[in-house]
Amino acid sequence: MQERNLANFESNLSLNTQRAKDVARRVGRVLAYTHPSAFLLAAQLILLVLYAVFDGLHSQWALISTTGVVVLVLRVWVVRRTPAVDWIAWSLAVPAFVLSLLSVFFVNSTVLIGTGLLEAALYFYAAGSLIAYIMGDYEVTTDELFAAGATFTLLAWGFAYLYLVCQTWAPGSLVLAGSPGQPLTFIELLFLSFTNLTATGFGDIAPGNAWARMLIMLEQFAGVGYVAVVISRLVGLTLQRHAARKQD
Repeated sequence: MQERNLANFESNLSLNTQRAKDVARRVGRVLAYTHPSAFLLAAQLILLVLYAVFDGLHSQWALISTTGVVVLVLRVWVVRRTPAVDWIAWSLAVPAFVLSLLSVFFVNSTVLIGTGLLEAALYFYAAGSLIAYIMGDYEVTTDELFAAGATFTLLAWGFAYLYLVCQTWAPGSLVLAGSPGQPLTFIELLFLSFTNLTATGFGDIAPGNAWARMLIMLEQFAGVGYVAVVISRLVGLTLQRHAARKQD
């Protein structure tokens, strides 16, 4: 009797587990088609955690960049849902993945510079495409709100790769307090990019030459412009929608 009850319990547990997996899979499909920007934002944040975990380890950083091809495809997929041109995104994503794969096995300044430039171009292209998507109508959707957050991370990543190119091409371009002469790790470059894009300052990182100062000024301009144009527009349209509902 006990064996039969145990068998029934295991059978019900297996059936319920399968049903839960099916439900989760269906929910995932629905979210993937209705809120692709949310998946992009989540992927960016997961990559941020991975970069922090493997901070300072070049091979792991390069491997994360390579396995980030899933994120690259996700970016291209999100771009396809915007007014962007599909072939441009793929022409940036494919060589960026190949160079990222090469950087796992070859620590070479030329490969790093090429990877950084392609990654930056892809991030900026995807960010511009999402901005066009956000600005394309006069109705604020949930996916557009996720897109606003995802676009911010794309801009921060793009400038982080430009900082990587800058310090690889001209060593000493960026100086970390307490470690002069040492190249910054990618998580440190991201830290600089996020703090600069949000206009909260450099923290413990300072520019060491004119090229780094130029990039920092460009990012400050991009950050202020993004908030002034994109975020303010979303806020204005949201307030306008609430006002219209109250009048109705």
